[in-house]
Amino acid sequence: MKHLVTAVAFLAASPAFAQDKMTLLLDWFVNPDHGPIIIAEENGYFAEMGLEVAVIPPADPSAPPRLVAAGQADLAVSYQPQLHLQIHEGLPLKRVGTLVATPLNCLLVLAEGPIKTPADLKGKKVGFSVAGVEEAVLGAVLGKYGVTTDDIEMVNVNFSLSPSLMSGQVDAVIGAFRNFELNQMQIEGVEGRCFYIEEEGVPSYDELIYVANPDRMDADMIARFLEATEKATQYIVNNPEESWEIFAATSPELQDELNAKAWVDTLPRFALRPAGFDAGRYARFEAFLKDSGMIDSLNPVDAITIDVTAR
Repeated sequence: MKHLVTAVAFLAASPAFAQDKMTLLLDWFVNPDHGPIIIAEENGYFAEMGLEVAVIPPADPSAPPRLVAAGQADLAVSYQPQLHLQIHEGLPLKRVGTLVATPLNCLLVLAEGPIKTPADLKGKKVGFSVAGVEEAVLGAVLGKYGVTTDDIEMVNVNFSLSPSLMSGQVDAVIGAFRNFELNQMQIEGVEGRCFYIEEEGVPSYDELIYVANPDRMDADMIARFLEATEKATQYIVNNPEESWEIFAATSPELQDELNAKAWVDTLPRFALRPAGFDAGRYARFEAFLKDSGMIDSLNPVDAITIDVTAR
């Protein structure tokens, strides 16, 4: 018994075992899309997995994947459509996990406006923030109605998507997130209407994913990260109100009506199996980009995504 007491006393006096440190770059400032990451930190799930995770919002939203490719961070939150293009550009990146498992992007119009179907956009103005994939997505939606991007005027509204729509600067916007812009407009007293792109001819995809440099990554560490965020997602689904309170308490900026509404709308879209993936989904979106003229060749799925839990 004396030896047991001595051992317990020694352990109590010893410093905690060192945790593996990793850096995660977000795609944007912290918002409800990042719920599982924040809950994993606040509920101690990262610590349980032996991880100390530095979660860093970007100064430039386009930079995180490139910083990960350059070995300056372990993981970045990014977007499946962009990953396909970045790999074709030669960036050493692969998808290693999923955060939000459905598209959030939509074609947004005024609910009481003149645009009743995408066909009504012929001769109209459509606002966008980021060129490239958005044009291919819009082209697919319009094509279902016999309209092409040559039939409309594309207007770069930077990141003022809903304000440009509400002010009448444009007749629709592409790239609006259904869990944010719709709620933002409603709060301001203007009802919006989303045409959901996955219902309008665009293959479904993972909106938010985790990307890593396959030549530099620590697969075991990433697997533990995904296990922690999976546990956090389960907690969120089982305890939506309590998890919102934990999430919102991390920053005064989160404690407003918009974030509260967005939390509710985002919750069912979190990936319940962050490490799992649908190979067909990635193959279909790769083919969609080629058919749209965005890429010249097809990469196999194993050049785009990897299962770190299988290693």
